[in-house]
Amino acid sequence: MTLDLGADSAVDLPGWAHTYSGKVRDLYVPDDSPAGRAVTEAFGDVVLVVASDRVSAYDHVLSPGIPDKGIVLTQLSLWWFEQLADLVPNHVVSTDVPAEVNGRAMVCRRLEMFPVECVARGYLTGSGLAEYRVSGEVTGIPLPSGLVDGSRLPEPIFTPATKAELGEHDENVPFSAVAAQVGEDAAATLRDLTLAVYARAEAIARERGVILADTKLEFGTDPVTGAVTLGDEVLTPDSSRFWPADGWQPGRAQPSFDKQFVRDWLTSAASGWDREGETPPPPLPADVVERTRARYLEAFERLTGSPLAL
Repeated sequence: MTLDLGADSAVDLPGWAHTYSGKVRDLYVPDDSPAGRAVTEAFGDVVLVVASDRVSAYDHVLSPGIPDKGIVLTQLSLWWFEQLADLVPNHVVSTDVPAEVNGRAMVCRRLEMFPVECVARGYLTGSGLAEYRVSGEVTGIPLPSGLVDGSRLPEPIFTPATKAELGEHDENVPFSAVAAQVGEDAAATLRDLTLAVYARAEAIARERGVILADTKLEFGTDPVTGAVTLGDEVLTPDSSRFWPADGWQPGRAQPSFDKQFVRDWLTSAASGWDREGETPPPPLPADVVERTRARYLEAFERLTGSPLAL
């Protein structure tokens, strides 16, 4: 079943009440039914995080969705949480979810989230490249001259960003801005955890012939334990840039395991869409949807070593 919900709709899940729809995920909390009270009694203050098949690009939610994308995001996140368990706790408490969202949902502890996107970069591309071309720095971190799109950095860097509202851009900020917002100690913890997660994941991906160019993580404080805890999704094609190692060639845009086909089509003459205009993007062609689906499934199989069970 493809779960491709609009921003103002949700599936009816027994024991759960819908509270929020983002670009991709929908959040539910236990309701006051016997089933909902049983969840609260078993796990405490939790939310059900459901990954839909919606796809977004250039700050627009597109249609149609990418079949099975939500399952890929959820199952890959769960796999990564296991690989990282000795480095940092995560917010997952159960995968026993309603049948309607089986495979694409997680019961998660509600965290007190830090208001920052924690980004680690091992390669220069995207917004980091744009900033470097202007100043020779990324979020105030000086980098060597002569770097190009796709260059490997001398060492991974922590380049945080502010969390943007739906439909707006995240903004890269220096470490000092994070420290001013959350405190020096907390900022240092977020930086150190982000770089440790990146180092572990980069090594695992490289063993499988995949380059992890950069990744975005989100952390919160567990109100029960007080521990800084990894939340949201982790190391998926939506939150990270994965490139095939055998195709890496600095100086050009790299092929990637994500929605590259969607972005390429949207910015091509074939779509007829003006990115700078006010008209929303047109529907995605069937071949773009299918190729994007195949890319997500390939990313899961390459990274985990097993095909996704659907």
